[in-house]
Amino acid sequence: MARNCIVVNLDRCTGCFGCEVACKMENDVALGQRWSKVFTVGPVGEYPDMTRYALPTMCQQCEDAPCVSVCPTGASYRDKDNVVLVNKEQCIGCKYCMMACPYGVRSWNADEGCVEKCTLCGQLTSQGKQPACVKSCAAGARFYGDLDDPESAVSKELAKYDEKDIHVLRDAGNKPATRYIMTDMIGTWYDRVEPRGGHQTAAYPVED
Repeated sequence: MARNCIVVNLDRCTGCFGCEVACKMENDVALGQRWSKVFTVGPVGEYPDMTRYALPTMCQQCEDAPCVSVCPTGASYRDKDNVVLVNKEQCIGCKYCMMACPYGVRSWNADEGCVEKCTLCGQLTSQGKQPACVKSCAAGARFYGDLDDPESAVSKELAKYDEKDIHVLRDAGNKPATRYIMTDMIGTWYDRVEPRGGHQTAAYPVED
């Protein structure tokens, strides 16, 4: 079974928010909601050893997706391509999936009374095209493909880097598929960050 996902090379990401805009335009995301979110992590540390980087987040396409397992109606499901999706017609608006997601990447569409999320632009990839966020990335920092296919764009990009430079967001047993590339050139990788001070685009590492 395919493990389609997004790989983001943070060494190249400029934090331009182009992926957010492209996602909203392609998928007609409701005003005030984002399926793709770009946070600025930091600055943290002490001069001159400081870290600050852009962290795009979206559905992590978890192998053991808690959003799917808690859904009482089957509205959160995996399609034939193993992609985690939401069937709006079956969604009853209980928001259990939003609470279960470790990364806060699901959105509530108040007008339609249902949960929404990144779909990996299935309407595009089914035609052999790239997801909108990947196609629009001005820095060429985003890649889409199957982690299990060595000839895919994501596998080829990951193969360029050492294992220590390949990261995932905090794994709570859900096994996120999305990979982030970040080398020491950028600073220290933090696998768990949260917004602070009410700023939706600013995030800081969470200490255990």
